[in-house]
Amino acid sequence: MSFRFWTNVMSQASRGAAKGIFITGLMLIGFGIIIVALPEVFAYLAAAVFFLAGVGCSMTALKIFWAQRKFDKINNDESQGYRKNVQIHSEEYYE
Repeated sequence: MSFRFWTNVMSQASRGAAKGIFITGLMLIGFGIIIVALPEVFAYLAAAVFFLAGVGCSMTALKIFWAQRKFDKINNDESQGYRKNVQIHSEEYYE
């Protein structure tokens, strides 16, 4: 009779983790070999990714600036219907 420290669930989980790590390692080795074999292709790919990320950031910043400009126009508009130097007095009733 053997004494088992691991249950079946733990055994399956550790085997699944080992499979995932092994596959990830093989993929990283493959990507490394491809990058060494074709450095120009990956340089252009990295440049394209950075360019698209830059365009996306610029567009987001422009949208924020545009929205802020609209909010400033709304806040500076004199025909809003509010009065300056008006105080609201409320009486508090306590019983």
